[in-house]
Amino acid sequence: MTSSRILLSLALTSLLLSACGAGDDSGSEPASMEPKSMDAATGEESTSAARTASDRMDDDAMDDGSASDDQSADGSEAGERLAAILAEQPEEVRARYDARNPQETLEFFGIEPGMTVVEALPGGGWYTRILLPYLGADGTLIGANYPVTLFEQLEFATEEFMAELAGWAEAFPVQAGDWCDDDCASVRAFWMGELPEDMRGTADAVLYIRALHNMARFQNEGIDDFLDQAFADAFAVLKPGGVMGVVQHAAGEDMPAAWASGEAGYLKPSFVIAQAEAAGFELEAESDVNANPADKPTAEDIVWRLAPTLGTTEEGTEERAEMEAIGESNRMTLKFRKPEPMTDGAG
Repeated sequence: MTSSRILLSLALTSLLLSACGAGDDSGSEPASMEPKSMDAATGEESTSAARTASDRMDDDAMDDGSASDDQSADGSEAGERLAAILAEQPEEVRARYDARNPQETLEFFGIEPGMTVVEALPGGGWYTRILLPYLGADGTLIGANYPVTLFEQLEFATEEFMAELAGWAEAFPVQAGDWCDDDCASVRAFWMGELPEDMRGTADAVLYIRALHNMARFQNEGIDDFLDQAFADAFAVLKPGGVMGVVQHAAGEDMPAAWASGEAGYLKPSFVIAQAEAAGFELEAESDVNANPADKPTAEDIVWRLAPTLGTTEEGTEERAEMEAIGESNRMTLKFRKPEPMTDGAG
């Protein structure tokens, strides 16, 4: 595939990956994926008259056992570096900071310059464009995409799209190279469920930011063990002591399990914790940095009724104003750690 063909492929793929809850570019909110049995759509468009499916994308240093002293939000060198990078982002990206809290989130997870970080569903690169200069030339950013078999469940997954998608792992590092000009992390990529052997045990952190609900949904529907595969990959790619950071639309624990399956965008924290612990992780800390108590969905609601999608109401209506007043979704922020190997204290 020629370089121009790769870039054209990635342009299409990034747009449609954004439809999967991946990292969006220019701060826009990507649409989530719909199975073949539903009227799927891409981008910001509604999946039906009743539903538009779109996803998306306090620092506690005492809970961060691996972060160094300069990884705090109190004017430290790493914190100042991150703040400077965030200040340089375009206005449309900065407009999302109040909802996404990138500085507080990355600091809570203990992300530092020089680390190797896996970013699930980087898509159009909202977080990628922040991580590349923050990790710096001594760091590595690894993009991890949904399995191809998950894409096959989507209405927009035509033969042409799947053919273009096939080149994503090669194309993503090429495009990401255009998102950072100086002192940038190197970039690699892989498909979830197909972790390369040479990546095992190399990462300091794995980030699943608004990326779990589609995998949980299709796993709950019995299509494949997508979520189990993703967490197994995270465990395998991490060094002992490495961190898995999760930000996800959060359902109340009293909500019906069938509704909180991922189809509406929400998952229960207890479900995510149980799945992560089953994969071998230990829950180290929780944060309310991305919480929004005003988001109180009923079992009839979907996350994409809220900003930035506002997919279930018409502009200028009272219903739209009510959704805008809520803001973005309530999100859990969970920090898991891969345990260090047990040592034999005998002798």
